[in-house]
Amino acid sequence: MSISVLILTLNEERNIGACLDSVAWCNDVVVLDSYSVDKTRAIAEARAVRVVPRAFDNYAAQRNFGLNEIQYRNDWVLMLDADERVTPELKHEMQMAVAQQGADAALFIMRRRDHLFGRWIRRSSGYPTWFGRLARVGRVRVERPINEEYHTDGAVLRLQHHLDHFPFNKGFSEWLRKHDRYSTMEAELRMQQRGRGEPASALFSADPLRRRKALKALVYALPGRPALIFLGLYLARGGILEGRAGLSFCLLRAWYEFTIDLKYRELQRHAQGLPV
Repeated sequence: MSISVLILTLNEERNIGACLDSVAWCNDVVVLDSYSVDKTRAIAEARAVRVVPRAFDNYAAQRNFGLNEIQYRNDWVLMLDADERVTPELKHEMQMAVAQQGADAALFIMRRRDHLFGRWIRRSSGYPTWFGRLARVGRVRVERPINEEYHTDGAVLRLQHHLDHFPFNKGFSEWLRKHDRYSTMEAELRMQQRGRGEPASALFSADPLRRRKALKALVYALPGRPALIFLGLYLARGGILEGRAGLSFCLLRAWYEFTIDLKYRELQRHAQGLPV
């Protein structure tokens, strides 16, 4: 098997065991741990995988460290979060893909299936979103401190099978705490990038990552954005058909976007010397 695995962790004792079980086929698993204070490290070490500690600063820096500063046995590395699981179908597809591709291939992108209340919330999660995850060592760099972007000088190819994602495994309180941090990072990044970004023409790009970036910039400019996102996911995309799970996720997503907007306006007023 020519694929190594890199898993980012911080206090993931509820998730790391199942994540490691899903990559038990791999002969080279590395857990890049941000000094967890729970049983994460002990669980990983009991599975005889390598554990590398590194203080967390941002997601891009963490992934770049994992890609560039850790030595792997294999030419390709699959980057995972602890709440993600590799399906048997994805495992087989990755094995075939890296065996068949030439030297120009540098990055494979894939999609996730988000789960809530025991079901895949395909409609309300805004599926599909493509993520760069399977990288040829030494050929990929990661930018943007949150909701990262993957760049390479080689070919970017798609995988058709999915990662399974369980974002609520640690409970709603932890999801809210995490997305409170995320919203702060997004607001700060939005403040730094005012006037920059992808042109509107990128909405029609063949690159799904460029399209996503351009669409995000367009959506951020819309008035009443959190409400529009809720209506778009719940009604236009059909989250209403996913019952309690769909309604819950759409409301949480609207709250997250509203929090980003509030913090962004707060930063704007501070920059102008105005009270909130």
